[in-house]
Amino acid sequence: MPFVTINILEGKSKEYIQKVTDTINDAVIETMNFPEDDRYQVVHELPSHCLQYQGRNEDRIMMHLVMRAGRPDKAKQAFYKKCVADLHETVGVKPSNVFITFTENRDIDFSFKDGIAQFVV
Repeated sequence: MPFVTINILEGKSKEYIQKVTDTINDAVIETMNFPEDDRYQVVHELPSHCLQYQGRNEDRIMMHLVMRAGRPDKAKQAFYKKCVADLHETVGVKPSNVFITFTENRDIDFSFKDGIAQFVV
């Protein structure tokens, strides 16, 4: 159940955004064995000057996944590969224009509701 922040260029259609979020979610489920209903995504639409990625001017996506520590490196590498290939296929973003980063944390660092850290109760 990673919490995924997805940054895209502004002006994209609802369909484009849905394809991006579905593609990322499918890659997470397939490569890291998360349950299908563990979907926590926020999409930020930004003007080009606010989505800076080493001078790239073409369509680009930058994402940050926060999740509990412990997923193997091979699972993350599989996610990187699948995610960029599938985003290229579904929305046409070049694999070289997709930036992905992970932050891992501990069970105490999540509260899904009611002000309770559900993983440690």
